[in-house]
Amino acid sequence: MELKLPPALLLLLFGFAMYILATFLPFGFFDFFGRLLLFKIMLSFGGLVGLLSLFQFYRAKTTVDPTKPSKASNLVVNGIFKFSRNPMYLAMLLVLLALGLVLGNAFNTLIAAAFVGYMNRFQIIPEERILLNKFGRTYKEYCTLTRRWF
Repeated sequence: MELKLPPALLLLLFGFAMYILATFLPFGFFDFFGRLLLFKIMLSFGGLVGLLSLFQFYRAKTTVDPTKPSKASNLVVNGIFKFSRNPMYLAMLLVLLALGLVLGNAFNTLIAAAFVGYMNRFQIIPEERILLNKFGRTYKEYCTLTRRWF
């Protein structure tokens, strides 16, 4: 099961689950002043983080395919990767949280938390194991200096 589903597909599946929950759960709705503005900010920030991280991977000429981390040719540790080892997944989380804001159901935070749990267990930990085998001490030092999510 590890590394089988592309994270972009997971983003869509978890987003769809949020939509279903917000549509059919008769309670949990919330609203506050600035909710839609916060949605736009989070969505924009998530998009920016995702695009920056993709740009850095392309510039380093390494794979962006998260289902095949063994094909990584370079370890990217600068730029946005100084702050997060997984900025692409962080961008996806921000998009899910933004979706939760626009849908306005408090229980969607549980689905976002489930996304983090799933990604940690089935995507990030296997990726880290492969990258540690491939890049050794350099990757281990990077892991001690940079947090997994943010």
